[in-house]
Amino acid sequence: MDLKVTDNREEVFSKSKEALTPEIVAFIEESSKKDHPNSHLINVLHKVQQHFGFLGREQLDAVAQLLQVPTAKVTGVATFYHFFRLEPRGRFVINVCLGTACYVKGAERVCERLCDELGIHVGETTPDGMFSLEGTRCVGTCGLAPVVLVNDTVFGEVTPDQIPALIESHIKKAQSQDKEGAV
Repeated sequence: MDLKVTDNREEVFSKSKEALTPEIVAFIEESSKKDHPNSHLINVLHKVQQHFGFLGREQLDAVAQLLQVPTAKVTGVATFYHFFRLEPRGRFVINVCLGTACYVKGAERVCERLCDELGIHVGETTPDGMFSLEGTRCVGTCGLAPVVLVNDTVFGEVTPDQIPALIESHIKKAQSQDKEGAV
């Protein structure tokens, strides 16, 4: 019986490198040469998410191959820590502060209205990729409670009735940016 041995290691490494940027690949290669390369996994995942906006299956597999860490470990780390995202975020990330001051002043009603208007729940992104809705704990602007952040912009003393206009203004902002980019 003649057994054929195949070694596709170079092909796998090549495809893994294509799934990431040259800068990330260089960082992984640098990390692999250090003591305890597995200890650099979180830093690598941060770099991948910073570039791609989330950790996709292809990128997770590439990190596992290039760092020579089991895919289960890479996925386990990515799913364990709340700051890693496995799905793309919307163009506008809406964070509703659910800290004590905001909650007491009606943040839950604001959040419910956002869910109703956007047709999604907290932790989801609209099908068009325009909005992601998230809850957060105290953003340090308790005097403006309840607070909503859209990307990095703080909106204070937000009421449920203001939500449709807030959403509409960001839709118009996106349309305006798209027109500027097309010109």
